[in-house]
Amino acid sequence: MKKPLKILLFPLALLYGFIIHLRNWLFNLRIIKSVEFGFPVISVGNIGVGGTGKTPHTEYLVGLLTGKFIVAVLSRGYGRNTREFMFVENSSTTLSVGDEPLQIKKKYPEAIVAVDRNRVNGIRMIREAFPEVNVIILDDAFQHRYVTPGYNILLTSHDNLITRDYLIPFGRLREHRKNKKRADMILVSKSPEALSPLDRRMIVKEIIPSAHQHIYFTSVRYGDPVHLIDKEVATVTLEEIGEMETQVLLVTGIASPDPLADHLNKFTDRITHLKYPDHHPFSQDDLDQIVSVYNSLPSENKCLITTEKDSVRLMEIPNIVQLLGDRIFYIPIWIIFLNNDEVEFNNYIIDYVGKNKPDNIIS
Repeated sequence: MKKPLKILLFPLALLYGFIIHLRNWLFNLRIIKSVEFGFPVISVGNIGVGGTGKTPHTEYLVGLLTGKFIVAVLSRGYGRNTREFMFVENSSTTLSVGDEPLQIKKKYPEAIVAVDRNRVNGIRMIREAFPEVNVIILDDAFQHRYVTPGYNILLTSHDNLITRDYLIPFGRLREHRKNKKRADMILVSKSPEALSPLDRRMIVKEIIPSAHQHIYFTSVRYGDPVHLIDKEVATVTLEEIGEMETQVLLVTGIASPDPLADHLNKFTDRITHLKYPDHHPFSQDDLDQIVSVYNSLPSENKCLITTEKDSVRLMEIPNIVQLLGDRIFYIPIWIIFLNNDEVEFNNYIIDYVGKNKPDNIIS
């Protein structure tokens, strides 16, 4: 949007900010009630709109805590066509539970995963069905103040820090940046792995964390392609894709696809990128477009690559493998901590859950 036109949105941002400030003020005075549960509840969220990596960080926590505790994840289930509380199963569909909860369940089948727009009700339903649960992780719940989490993790993306943004619709903040004070921990996500100590200190100084807040920097690592349907099929490496001059059709339906595209460009420049909106429900018409573009690639040596989140939705399209062949892959991602902070972060989380899990609570 051109700057003169964007300026016209500033009054709307002021009005929106007043409404959100009033809402937070009512919560702070307890005029609107917020429920605090007597067992570990960890919230992972952000202040801004868009991709800060909430789900990969949620998956990091699930992987960290699984095996040590009984873990449950509660999500709103964005993009689903249902509204009621539901447990997520491996057999669930993205239309019924949302793509991210289904992705988490498929990656961590031993974890309890559920969706509910009403987080208070969702937590109670999980505890009623599984009273042995030690910890519930809330995905994207920083603004959901009807629950007071025991531990609040706030994400801000390195390339769009909350300190440099403004309220929507003028900017991308869902509430004023000063409300970062509710967080127990701030993670600067999507940081360059080569971020210098000086740059880290400058960002910490800019964010100005409160005395009680821990601040860490995380980055995204990409793995080699994994077969969309059969994960046991031997995969080709990205280096081999580049060496063999393979034509790549990149299909994405996420908020921030450019970092993945930039990563692939390190290995090959033979990339055609089809971009769809975040959480896009792929249809048969979309498949027809994908097949048409794929077939038009100027080589028989080609493959389709997508994101892990998109792969959950693409797998649900009938006949996708029959129409595109078996060279369909997704790129897995995982979170790493910079500055050797992983152990410290892990210890904080494990210590919080261990000291507050239900069998340690005296009624």
